[in-house]
Amino acid sequence: MNLNSLVKIRKPRFFLPLRRSILSFFSYSLNSKSTEAASQLINPTVVHPAAIVHPNALIGEGVNIGPFCTVGSSAKLGNGCQLHPGSHVFGNTELGEHCVLMTGAVVGDNLAAGHTKIGDNNVIGHHAVVGVKCQDMKYKLGDECFLEIGNNNDIREYASVHLSSKSNDQTIIGNKNLIMGSCHIAHDCSIGNNNIFANGTLLAGHVVVEDYTHTAGGIVVHQFCHIGSFSFIGGGSVVTQDVPKYALVAGERAELRGLNLEGLRRNGFSATQIQVVNVRLS
Repeated sequence: MNLNSLVKIRKPRFFLPLRRSILSFFSYSLNSKSTEAASQLINPTVVHPAAIVHPNALIGEGVNIGPFCTVGSSAKLGNGCQLHPGSHVFGNTELGEHCVLMTGAVVGDNLAAGHTKIGDNNVIGHHAVVGVKCQDMKYKLGDECFLEIGNNNDIREYASVHLSSKSNDQTIIGNKNLIMGSCHIAHDCSIGNNNIFANGTLLAGHVVVEDYTHTAGGIVVHQFCHIGSFSFIGGGSVVTQDVPKYALVAGERAELRGLNLEGLRRNGFSATQIQVVNVRLS
């Protein structure tokens, strides 16, 4: 006789609800995690022990702060920012998402009141200085001064960009500008979009630069000058007057040399459009 037919082996039912409860617990624990906590696990913020970060600073997710960096009490760092070793964020300064500060870069100023606001995906190069007190004698200690920078700008090594000289003005840089090494953008300048400033381009105070301009190296622009869109300034030029749109200027005292033909072609102007521009400029 088969003993199994006589003895019914009962499964320990108390294990089944226990197993269900354990599975439910883990499922609940995983599903109940907030989006913020999950994001922190996936993209954690890393601060090197040798960095000095004020407890009042606002640090986003996925931020990487290297050794010997300083982040001040009023600083705000957006998600994904990277501070390479020895870079610093001072004063009332806000960095957007995915900004990169290379070694030695300084953004913001504890000495000057005001606000530096930098958008997303900007790179501040090695030992560049951005958002510090202006070099203008009319500046008064305690005045609120401002700098606003857009998105996707590349500000290279040893460049300097200053705050405005007074509270009712501001220094502005738009989007997608390449500002090469050792350039200077002084107080109250207004820079548009998609400009290329070659090494050693020096802009005095209150200069206005429109869009898609290109400067060669070692040029100087006098204060309050206006540089029109799609213009080109030749290397070593000293600009003391406004530069018209679409123009090419060059010289120790820059003079009009004609159309910026190559710049217009590179920016998609057709032969017919260039001819129309030439007629208007002449």
